[in-house]
Amino acid sequence: MDKIIDILDSIAYEKGLKIDDVENALKEALIKTAQKMVDETLTFDANIDRANKKLELFQKIEVVSQDDERLLANAVNKYGEALNFENYITLEEAKEIDPDLEIGDFMNYDLEFENMGRNAATILHSNFEFRLQRFVEENIVNKYKDKIGKTVSGTVTRIDKQENTFIEIGEVKGILQRKSRIKGETFKVGDVVKAVVKGVNIDKANGLLVDISRTSPKFLENLLVLEVPELKDKKVTIEASARIPGTRSKIALSTIEPQIDPIGAVVGVKGVRIGSVSKQLHGENIDCVEYSTIPEMFISRALSPAMVSSVKIEKAPEYGEKGKAIVTVPSDQKSKAIGKAGLNIRLASMLTKYDIELVEIAALSTGTANNETNNVAEEKTTDTASLEALFK
Repeated sequence: MDKIIDILDSIAYEKGLKIDDVENALKEALIKTAQKMVDETLTFDANIDRANKKLELFQKIEVVSQDDERLLANAVNKYGEALNFENYITLEEAKEIDPDLEIGDFMNYDLEFENMGRNAATILHSNFEFRLQRFVEENIVNKYKDKIGKTVSGTVTRIDKQENTFIEIGEVKGILQRKSRIKGETFKVGDVVKAVVKGVNIDKANGLLVDISRTSPKFLENLLVLEVPELKDKKVTIEASARIPGTRSKIALSTIEPQIDPIGAVVGVKGVRIGSVSKQLHGENIDCVEYSTIPEMFISRALSPAMVSSVKIEKAPEYGEKGKAIVTVPSDQKSKAIGKAGLNIRLASMLTKYDIELVEIAALSTGTANNETNNVAEEKTTDTASLEALFK
């Protein structure tokens, strides 16, 4: 036991743990071992004396009053668990040993761990290793919890029968579940894969696993930040994003720099920047729209390439629920607003957080109808509230 401090320092260095965590692991292991070897109902404590390089193990006995119910042979705690009266001593008896003791103080009786035998050493080693491993896992969990929403990369080590892809990420394993993989893409052992961290889990079969995803909108955003300097420098901001992974996505962009075109900056010359990100997402088409704080204008832009006649907000989003908007479109723009298989309107709804209901305007040909159409047009033109809001 003379070299205990040096051993603990060495373990902390090798496992990348704080010395306090290693010391606490040893103290917990000592207490657990003493309970196993002596009596599980007794109260023990341990201390590491760095000055004298000693490990101290002792039984704790609390000083109580003469009529304390815990002194009774059949005493139980508030959980109904039996109490051992040997954990307590009356004030009168305690003062015979130390006159300065008061109710609530503790008396410590030293125990010699070496006298507990070889079996105790085996149990101590097992308990110590178990608690060290828990501290290591807690450190890794906390480390990767801080990385949730960030992109990591690793090498594929295996693919199971459920098509879950296991990836080595530093000191831990990552799992890319089939549902978190872009449709149509496949991996093989040895491939380097990028993905965004969704969470950290402890699996009974595989131990500590980092749950990663390639289908999250956050993954798209992270890839764009890596590709576009204006996003990295925060001169352009991604306000919202929506994806149907591997097929199509929309991102809403804004900037406070008057000389920067946010869409042009992200798309790049001849689409080089957006094309590079699309290639990493299995050819996913990425639409860029300019964000607006005016919901009517934002919804109208989100439905591009369709040309929208009007937008009416019926219900604003609240408490995590979507709002509702009625969007009027000319008959020749309806198919564009909906998009192939409904992709455009679905993405616009996801991007803006509004359920969108389309109302089609039929083409009118009679003179009366033309007058009505002109009146509608004039009515919309005189409503300048949205325009005024832009210049306030």
